[in-house]
Amino acid sequence: MAGVFLMSNYVVGLTGGIGSGKTAASDFLASLGIDIVDADVVAREVVEPGSPCLTAIAEHFGERVIDAQGQLNRRALRDIVFNDDRAKEWLNQLLHPAIRERLLAQLQQADSPYVVLVAPLLLENQLQRYCNRVLVIDVPEALQLERTMQRDNSEQQQVEAIMASQLTREQRLQRADDIVHNDADLIHLQQQLTALDKRYRQLAKGS
Repeated sequence: MAGVFLMSNYVVGLTGGIGSGKTAASDFLASLGIDIVDADVVAREVVEPGSPCLTAIAEHFGERVIDAQGQLNRRALRDIVFNDDRAKEWLNQLLHPAIRERLLAQLQQADSPYVVLVAPLLLENQLQRYCNRVLVIDVPEALQLERTMQRDNSEQQQVEAIMASQLTREQRLQRADDIVHNDADLIHLQQQLTALDKRYRQLAKGS
């Protein structure tokens, strides 16, 4: 059991490196009637116009991080914090508690047989403490690089930098309770997830 934090719902943490197929996996589980809580979606919600977090960011970094529509200018903010550890630390201390609070509220509100928490940095940000199981979507690094470059039309160096900022493939696999291999077609991915879905429903009943 991955988690040490007691949740009223049975939580499966779904993670994997960039380009591994997390969205394809969570979309399929959603089609089976499972509630999905997505950390990336929540991270965008906490900085919506009018939010306390966006107000604090604007006060701290200035209006240059707010675009003409009143939205967060993510690129401008990323440029500021990329080479400034103090700015990055300030931002993390502001956003991480707000994101965590909203994630936990959504996990508690889920009413499917179990709930999936999707987070690219699930393990890096210690979110596995809120999970009963950790499911890793795994692909070889060469395929991870190829898929991401095609999907995002990104340069190889840029994708490699993102991969380097995440846990290594080996580190993720060592900390996984369950592993789905996404090195073939979508049917192969869905077959593995169908089997895990049945298992998670049984585990949730017994929890």
